[in-house]
Amino acid sequence: MRVALLGCGTVGSEVVRLLHSQSADLAARIGAPLEIAGIAVRRIGRDRGELPVDPAVFTADPFDLVKRDDIDVVVECVGGIEPARSWLVEALRAGKSVVTANKALLAEDGGTLHDAAARGGGDLYYEAAVAGAIPLLRPLRESLHGDRVTQVTGIVNGTTNFILSAMDTTGAGFAEALAEATDLGYAEADPTADVEGFDAAAKAAILASLAFHTRVGAADVHREGITEVTAADVASAKAMGCTIKLLCIAARGTAADGRETVSVRVHPAMIPLTHPLAGVGDAFNAVFVEAEAAGQLMFYGPGAGGAPTASAVLGDVVAVSRNRLAGVRAASESAYADLPVRPMGEALTRYHISLDVTDRPGVLAAVAGVFAEHGVSIATVRQGAAGSGVAGRDEDADLVIVTHVAPDAALAATVQALRGLDAVRSVASVLRVEGSA
Repeated sequence: MRVALLGCGTVGSEVVRLLHSQSADLAARIGAPLEIAGIAVRRIGRDRGELPVDPAVFTADPFDLVKRDDIDVVVECVGGIEPARSWLVEALRAGKSVVTANKALLAEDGGTLHDAAARGGGDLYYEAAVAGAIPLLRPLRESLHGDRVTQVTGIVNGTTNFILSAMDTTGAGFAEALAEATDLGYAEADPTADVEGFDAAAKAAILASLAFHTRVGAADVHREGITEVTAADVASAKAMGCTIKLLCIAARGTAADGRETVSVRVHPAMIPLTHPLAGVGDAFNAVFVEAEAAGQLMFYGPGAGGAPTASAVLGDVVAVSRNRLAGVRAASESAYADLPVRPMGEALTRYHISLDVTDRPGVLAAVAGVFAEHGVSIATVRQGAAGSGVAGRDEDADLVIVTHVAPDAALAATVQALRGLDAVRSVASVLRVEGSA
């Protein structure tokens, strides 16, 4: 089986090394040896260390490589939307099988790739696009095909999980924890895609598409990052017996007219320490799947890095190669349900709200009245002593309120109304609460 590799960076070079070091085992599993027939790179002469390949396989023309008649499998490790999309569409339409780790492309325009694969008759596999080496996507699209998945909740970005774990462990603020993550190599020089939730949102779209047999794109995902999470938020979570995680949550639901829908969101949230995801620390990933028959399933492991991601890529290469030798292809995309995506305002959640209020009689009643006006029930209230520390505000108090479950739109409207209340000097923070805290 002849393989074309697009990109030879951190992941691509690990794919080459693993393919070489495990060549005998891979050949035995597939029934034929794997051979790297070409590697497309931007700069052919760049020093890539001692890769176990003939330098003659390198090319700067990826289009020519994927169109070659002798190529069976195309492996894409470049990332981004274009030109990767054009390369893969060309390969799929030509009947080649494709393995990709490109979460951004799959979330942005996965439908185009699936359509091209259907026309060309090849396989499209992308296990490495979500949660690195964790075997997650294939169970969703194959093992659980006989079940009805109701919700997928996950920690799918290692950088943000490391930052939040560090804040929880050391009491550091966001900026300090981000600096540590950068020094240790967990965060990129520009961490925007991670800390603002773009990376997790792309993965959430892929998970929702597989779990609910519906095409879900990145634009369908409500996204919030972790840059506003403070050390005070982390301390407040601890006081509640919770921790804060950046969660992706994809869930089935029912609209007001009775139609089945899905909601997909990414945001920081407090979860109780008893929740299976609460103990996932450092840069690890974990995904919690709930299904009607199978019940609760947990997938956990390293979610990033060259070797873990390459492991998932090679697993896909083995699968598509075996299919080609047998003259069959994997089950095509399952998007028959075509469920509408519910807006964030209709998602059911809970809020943890910290208020800086004037410490005088009647304030709590006024605050409670705002919640009642918006149909939001209060679960708990905790009041602290003058917490602002601002000159001339010795009569301030900190008010921490946790709500019962309500539509997000009603909760957001409540917060907005609280900002206009005379007795409320400021809304210090707002965090959602998930799980049974």
